[in-house]
Amino acid sequence: MIYIYTNTDNSKEYILMNDQYFNLNTVNNNFSPEVKQAIWDIDKARLTDKGHIETKYGIGLLRNLSSGCKSYLNVIYNRDKIVSAMECGANVLDKLFTLDDIRLYMSHPERFSINDNVLICFNDSDIVCGRHGYETWWSNEYERREKNDI
Repeated sequence: MIYIYTNTDNSKEYILMNDQYFNLNTVNNNFSPEVKQAIWDIDKARLTDKGHIETKYGIGLLRNLSSGCKSYLNVIYNRDKIVSAMECGANVLDKLFTLDDIRLYMSHPERFSINDNVLICFNDSDIVCGRHGYETWWSNEYERREKNDI
């Protein structure tokens, strides 16, 4: 199941500033072959033996990865926290929504691929399935926001 939170709640732990959190914390992890493949898939960057990245533009630091890639890696290495997906493009969201038991912060819907069998729980309350459920939930949410003048 993918857990989506549409507002911040002080009782939960959020990562809202993905670049900063990655640069201070996540960057210190040992990256598995699967994570190295994800870095390639998202940013077309190869992790070198010396902990740098190699792209078509040359050699750089891990902190030069895109915000979307950093967000993905923050999700992978911090499954107990709610990670903002606000800076993720469709390529990263496509990958995130193939994972299980992750927590994302999204204040509005985005367009990307969602398989029909993916279970999504909004705000620890409403459970929907697949793209249709995702879009229907957001439509209802916007109607609720309009009705309540939010």
